[in-house]
Amino acid sequence: MTFVVHNTYSKRKEPFVPLEPGVVRMYNCGPTVYGRQHVGNFRAFLFADLLRGWLSYLGFDVRQVMNITDVGHLVDDADDGEDKVQQQAQREGRDPFEISAGYAQAFLDDLAALGARNALHYPRATEHIEEMLEIIDALIEKGHAYRVGDDVYFDVTTFERYGQLSGNRLEDLEGGARVEVREEKRHHADFALWKSDPAHLMKWASQYGEHGFPGWHIECSAMARKHLGDRIDIHTGGEDNVFPHHECEIAQTESFTGQQFASYWMHCKFLQVDGGKMSKSLGNVYTLDDVRERGFDLRVLRFALMRGHYRQPLNFTWKIMEDSRSTLESLAEMVAHLRHRAANPGAVEPAAGGDAVARAIEAFEGGMNDDLNVPIALAALFGLRDATLKSELGADTARAALAFLERVEGVFGFLGLTADHGADDDEIEALVRARDAARANKDWAESDRLRDELTARGIVLQDSANGAVWRRG
Repeated sequence: MTFVVHNTYSKRKEPFVPLEPGVVRMYNCGPTVYGRQHVGNFRAFLFADLLRGWLSYLGFDVRQVMNITDVGHLVDDADDGEDKVQQQAQREGRDPFEISAGYAQAFLDDLAALGARNALHYPRATEHIEEMLEIIDALIEKGHAYRVGDDVYFDVTTFERYGQLSGNRLEDLEGGARVEVREEKRHHADFALWKSDPAHLMKWASQYGEHGFPGWHIECSAMARKHLGDRIDIHTGGEDNVFPHHECEIAQTESFTGQQFASYWMHCKFLQVDGGKMSKSLGNVYTLDDVRERGFDLRVLRFALMRGHYRQPLNFTWKIMEDSRSTLESLAEMVAHLRHRAANPGAVEPAAGGDAVARAIEAFEGGMNDDLNVPIALAALFGLRDATLKSELGADTARAALAFLERVEGVFGFLGLTADHGADDDEIEALVRARDAARANKDWAESDRLRDELTARGIVLQDSANGAVWRRG
């Protein structure tokens, strides 16, 4: 079955065909590092990780790049106002480079704690000034950009497809409706490629003056080109990136290269909290530390942020986190039963129940191939869970199910299959079998003693007709 994705640019689902057979070049818009990332931010980042996981499941060599914006992202995504990093540096009374470095590392640590795979590169804007200036020079030479004093703007009227991604038309974009119009612009929708401000704390000398810094949009164009080339397969981000950020990326990149920039644009919806927007005034802007303080494993958060379709709004509440934890426990119970049956064949035919695994694989792959429809894919796992708990699966079938779930773990990363294994697994298994023997001999005191010892080790037991099934709690 072909992998089909919804392309924001074309507004329809399209079969995914990479530029180079077997290889996917993917660029993900990463964070602006002026503060700690919150759970809403991580929905977009985990969406990118999910997409990478599924592409890898399909056998692609995924070359993933996720940028880190550490300069030039002004408040309100505008050409005026303060730089978000500089603003935070002034609040904290620290150097902006120190601010961005610290929050960038915190982001990478949080991403790793959530089980995200490492990208090929995490380029930082401040490390790619030369590449940005190269593109800006070429855009001026080609007539797509113009200089006003020490500032440089992109002329949107020179790119006829401006607005294709977002659906905006130049004639419908009202000057001053979104941000204050700067009089020196030829068109009010023109956007800054390079800004000059002697008061800006992060600045570089260039052919345009001594006190310059890049516009937000040019950064991603330069970093994507540096690490992935002039053309890429997939560009992702949150829905707030569609306009103006990604619209501007397309205009400047394609004006520079003369080629299509990205074949597919994919955007995920916002995360709501308690059914509404996150707000510091409401006290519902949560970080990973808040999740831990509530007693939740970060695998539970990963599940909660990935459980819905990426193009649909998703709600976050602490009740949903509790339900997510229960769901993962039920899936862990399935895995425990499968491991038990794989290791203890009993009298059941080895291939018994094989159709349940085949149905689960077909449904799972069908859901994921349909634009990453996670709810359908999860339903396939729940169906396999029900079949496992309600019927006798043979040892070979159990092994096939476990092999499938290992591949699923490579996509989802929240089943905890690796975490369930420990150095003392053989010892735990021996204690469980000893307890089974004590129960068979009606030695209830010994049986209780062994159960208490296993409980103290964090082992959850469930008795079955073929002996106890165990998992780590």
